[in-house]
Amino acid sequence: SSPHLVQVRERIRINGQPISKELFSKYFWLVYNRLEETKDPAHASMPAYFRFLTILAFHVFLQEKVDLAVVEVGIGGAYDCTNIIRAPVVCGVSSLGIDHTSILGDTMEKIAWQKGGIFKPGVPAFTVAQPERPLEVLRDRAQEQECPLYLCPELDAFEGNHRTLELGLAGAHQRSNAALALQLARTWLQRRGCWGKAWGQGRGRGGVGPCCGPLGSQQGACAPPGLGELKEVPPGAELAGRPVPLAPTFQPSDAMIQGLRDTEWLGRTQVLPRGPVTWYLDGAHTTSSVQACVRWFRQAALSQDKPHDGSEVRVLLFNATGDRDTAALLKLLLPCHFDYAVFCPNFTEVSMASNAGE
Repeated sequence: SSPHLVQVRERIRINGQPISKELFSKYFWLVYNRLEETKDPAHASMPAYFRFLTILAFHVFLQEKVDLAVVEVGIGGAYDCTNIIRAPVVCGVSSLGIDHTSILGDTMEKIAWQKGGIFKPGVPAFTVAQPERPLEVLRDRAQEQECPLYLCPELDAFEGNHRTLELGLAGAHQRSNAALALQLARTWLQRRGCWGKAWGQGRGRGGVGPCCGPLGSQQGACAPPGLGELKEVPPGAELAGRPVPLAPTFQPSDAMIQGLRDTEWLGRTQVLPRGPVTWYLDGAHTTSSVQACVRWFRQAALSQDKPHDGSEVRVLLFNATGDRDTAALLKLLLPCHFDYAVFCPNFTEVSMASNAGE
């Protein structure tokens, strides 16, 4: 997944943990030297940063013989360097937002077309509730590829027997992410018929990505009961007026319930108390995600009235990169009523003692 918060090793995880410094160094130089030795003399350039890390991640997963690789695309999908996997087990598209417009296009429909580029023939795909037109674009892209596309039911639909599904991630928007995660996991289980013991995981920040089949050893036993098979979707199928049929609900296994409850995602809706200062951290950078961030912040931090004695001060620490409309994003933060705002420039100073350049 990208970007990383502190160390580049966060982008390549096995069993949820960044690979060790030793493994990263070992595989980095193996891949780097091999590319250096075999590059075309007429075009003697190495892969760009993200492309190199993508090659490195695939090499690590293959060499470490993971049972499952969860791969988050970089930008878009259709033309992203991660989109070389020809037959993933399943694909997922989370909530769409306006971002990277110079590359992906300036409308939700154009962006949906790019995201739908990961759909593959005969490979089931899932998405969450989207605006009508972008959802229709996803449907059309899926039909072009003869890819069965399903809409994830709301997370509430999985809460049977008066049991509420607890999420380790704050924010109402994470419930649609959780519903998507359940469908992707269920599809892996029913297609592979095993509980994977070694999982190569790239913990993403939204976007799209395929779950790829076993890159190495296959371990495990039978799948748990209650994971019904998906039915084939005939061309042009519509259910209850929806352009995309609803996926069936099922009873989440105990492992799924625990996974949702224990999930951590540093830098996303994260509350970090440090003495007299409480930090509220989020990486939102699109209109829709900043709106979700504001809803979370107002619930988490503004539930109580601000003291009138001046003992509480609210400070916005803001940074944005790329070609984003920062003025539009800042306007969305006005309801938070910050006392001060601090704006960070996009350059860093790295000391020799720091590991930031790792």
